[in-house]
Amino acid sequence: MGGSESKPEFVYVLADKVVKTGQTVTLSCEANTSEVTVKWEKSKERLRCVEGKHRVYTKDKKFMLEIKDAKQNDEANYTITVENISGSVSCSAMVTVEISSWRELEKEQEPMIRALKNFKISSEGVRELRFLLHGPVGAGKSSIVNTLNSIFEGHQFINCLAANADSGETSFTTKYQKFSIETVPFAFYDVMGLESDRSRGVCTDDIIQALKGHIPDNYEFKQNIPIQMTKHRDYISEPGINSKIHCLVSVVAADKISMMSEEVLQKIRFIRTEASKLGIPQLVFMTRVDKVCELTKEDLGKIYQSKKIREKITMCSNKLGVTENCIFPVKNYHNEISSDENLNCLALQAFTQIVHSADDYIKKWSSTQKQVE
Repeated sequence: MGGSESKPEFVYVLADKVVKTGQTVTLSCEANTSEVTVKWEKSKERLRCVEGKHRVYTKDKKFMLEIKDAKQNDEANYTITVENISGSVSCSAMVTVEISSWRELEKEQEPMIRALKNFKISSEGVRELRFLLHGPVGAGKSSIVNTLNSIFEGHQFINCLAANADSGETSFTTKYQKFSIETVPFAFYDVMGLESDRSRGVCTDDIIQALKGHIPDNYEFKQNIPIQMTKHRDYISEPGINSKIHCLVSVVAADKISMMSEEVLQKIRFIRTEASKLGIPQLVFMTRVDKVCELTKEDLGKIYQSKKIREKITMCSNKLGVTENCIFPVKNYHNEISSDENLNCLALQAFTQIVHSADDYIKKWSSTQKQVE
């Protein structure tokens, strides 16, 4: 190779690919010169070519990698480096291998919306089903309320102020706030976010008191000072079923699960344990799914074909001690200005599940009341 060789530059780079199991995928790029050596890597390690599986070839200034009979272990980030005496250049692409659906996503929102609007609570004495949202700061609790209201209203709805999950700020929510969903008999209660620092964020004791129905609407949380210590004049000393919470919803961000501190995890586990003692059903909404999976980001309708989303659900299950069938991946409206039916269906499926779980709790309560009478 002589010193007059051009420094390699790409004319076009590798493109991300999404393939089904068993298909052949070809990655290709083109450089400004063929006077180069080529190195392929898979997940930052030199690619070990297997006969009948991989084919690496060059045509003029184009460089190709062919992967036959794609399997799950072929899903990775692939990098090509072309080099000569004048320099080197690299580019990468993600190969995503779709798996068979491991859960079904409803494709039409209207039947679910209709069913929820016509839903009748099992007990006539219960005015509305009440859900408590809790989780780390920035997980998207308040955004869930806005998303569901947007679905029922048919336009972007912002009534529950939400913090930016990437801002690193403390909790945006400071009060025990009630948010109703359009005209249906359901209400969400939003609380201050959980934080690692014991002196910041909502007290776990306050969440337990809320589950039991002791905390009044619009109570302003005091960091590290539970309501029982404040001797609040509106403290509900003898709460009825219409003051209690009927379903606890833990909200965690898919892209933050691995980074959640042990202190926050312990708080969530403690709250879940206390809710279990009260017989309150518990489910998990896993938000920001588009931040952890390119396939899901490009097409939310394929979320249940995503290996990464399933891995995140398993991780969430292990960290929180919740069974996987109680964890629902969702995406909130954030920068969208128009309705997305896949997003809506995902949220409505999760919402339908907590509605039925809460109503099951009411059925058990009603049965107990009849036995007492």
